[in-house]
Amino acid sequence: MTSWLREMFSVDKPVIAMCHLEALPGDPAYDSAGGMSEVVADARANLRALQEGGVDGLMFSNEFSLPYLTKVECLTVAAMARVIAELYDEIKIPFGVNVLWDPYASLDLAVATGAQFVREIFTGVYASDFGLWDTNCGAIVRHQHRIGGKDIKLFFNILPEAAAYLADRDIVSVARSTVFNTGPDALCISGLTAGEETSAATLRLVKDALPNMPIVANTGVNRANVAEQLNIADAAIIGTAFKRDGIFENPVDAGRVRALMNEVENLR
Repeated sequence: MTSWLREMFSVDKPVIAMCHLEALPGDPAYDSAGGMSEVVADARANLRALQEGGVDGLMFSNEFSLPYLTKVECLTVAAMARVIAELYDEIKIPFGVNVLWDPYASLDLAVATGAQFVREIFTGVYASDFGLWDTNCGAIVRHQHRIGGKDIKLFFNILPEAAAYLADRDIVSVARSTVFNTGPDALCISGLTAGEETSAATLRLVKDALPNMPIVANTGVNRANVAEQLNIADAAIIGTAFKRDGIFENPVDAGRVRALMNEVENLR
């Protein structure tokens, strides 16, 4: 099952870079003075730095829409669609989307923009900083097919940031039953928050249990740990490590992107 990663990204161990969008209309931190033009300009600068740095894929997310909703407003999807549409002709590599934290909205945005994959919480019930996450994977996947998105790859975040699985189940049991019951295209394993290192031990447990399933290191991959993380995981999603000074809130630093991607190329 890992072969689709190579087919999509044309490399082994692909690195998918986060293109974080600034706060959008309706978000508490939205800059109404700068407006959507400023959001687009910031996204364009980050997109160019990431592509110049040699990443293998992109994922657009409304990262600064804090505090997140588990059912987003239509305005959020519309704003994200505008950003991607304005940047579309500049996107040279495969891209996905993540509308935090709403799987239906993520799929809607993917179909509208031509995104090839989405990352979301599709299964399980979690107690989180943003309330109770109670998913319905069967309904979500049916929605995916109903809107014409059957070819969109689904990255299942089964150890989401800032949340705890409510059932008393270990991560390997969760991973195995998720694969058996729902058919994900990849499983994402995360640290506590964006930028927090994913446990290599947890990655190893899940990968050993499911050797044919793509396993993704979802947070905290950086120059210091990329060799260890990609020695286990089949792909990495990286955001914070590409930012100026490695700080989550900062813009992307093309030099940091190139330096980390040089490490990845050496691993390959």
